[in-house]
Order: sequence, then C-alpha cells, then structure tokens
Amino acid sequence: MHPWHDSYVDDALVDKAFPVIIEVPKGSKNKYELDKETGLLRLDRVLYSAVHYPADYGFIPRTFCDDGDPLDALVLGQEPVQPLTIVEARAIGVMRMRDEKGLDDKIVAVSVKDPAFADYTDKTQLPAHQMREIRRFFEDYKALEHKQVVVEDLLGPADAVRIIRESLELYRQLRRGEIRKK
Repeated sequence: MHPWHDSYVDDALVDKAFPVIIEVPKGSKNKYELDKETGLLRLDRVLYSAVHYPADYGFIPRTFCDDGDPLDALVLGQEPVQPLTIVEARAIGVMRMRDEKGLDDKIVAVSVKDPAFADYTDKTQLPAHQMREIRRFFEDYKALEHKQVVVEDLLGPADAVRIIRESLELYRQLRRGEIRKK
C-alpha cells in the first residue's frame, strides 16, 4: 500500500474531515519526507538550531500541488503522532507560503479524535500565540537553511477546503496523464 496513492479521501466530506498521513511528529527536529517511489519515509534533514515542529506535519493523500508534492498539512493535537499514521483531521485554516519552488500552502488542521482540539472549526478559535508560533517556525527554519520564504496570509477554513478540493482535482489530472510531475 502506498500512502499517497492508496488512502481514500472523500471529496464530498473534506469540509468535515479528511485523512492526513503524518510524516513528522510534533516536537521533532528530524524532517522526514515521503519517498514518492517506495512510499517509505526518508530522513530529509535534521533542522538547524533549537527549531522543532510545533504540530504533527504530513500530507493529504491523493492531492497534488504546483510544487510537485502532495498538499502539506499541520495537525494540532495534544501528543505527537507516529510517522505514517493516518490522522482524521478538520481544516481550520491555511497558511499561504512562497518558497524557492513557488506557492507552498500549508493546511492548518485539528485532530478530530483529540478531545482537546475536536471542537475547533476555525483558526480564530486558537490562541493567537499558537498561530504566531506556527508562522514563525516556517520563517525560522527556512531562514536558518539560507532559503527564502514568504509567509503570506493565514486564511480561514473555507479557503482551506477550496485548496484541498483543487489539489484533489490536480491529483486526478496527474493520474489521468493530463499534467506532469515537476
């Protein structure tokens, strides 16, 4: 089973919940990334300095983005989740980012199975500090690697769901051969 291609996502229900395959657990300095050919995780790098992931980080299966990767997602929960675990999540926002590859959206979601986060439906319900911490993480870890990044607006859940649906459609186009991987 390949985590990117073989996990089911119900387009009609992404406004309620969708699966996220976790690559990097909350609190980790190790950046794991899906090897697109094998479906295994590869250690991409160890983050510089005292920077660590502020939430579980992974991707939404059966999605495709302009950077050639599945759509990224951060999942907020109380405890770190093991890599390659499927977490049922709900989008509460999206962080618009541009890096050296171009647009690199990050869906901000909550674990619907975590009682401390299950009732959140919008980014505005989170403490403002938590969103600043997430934003700062991406600014800092890229800067420490001498890479350019611009963190743009943090948009709401409706924009997040729209972006998820667009990336699901791009994935279908990729599988039909209508577009190519970068």
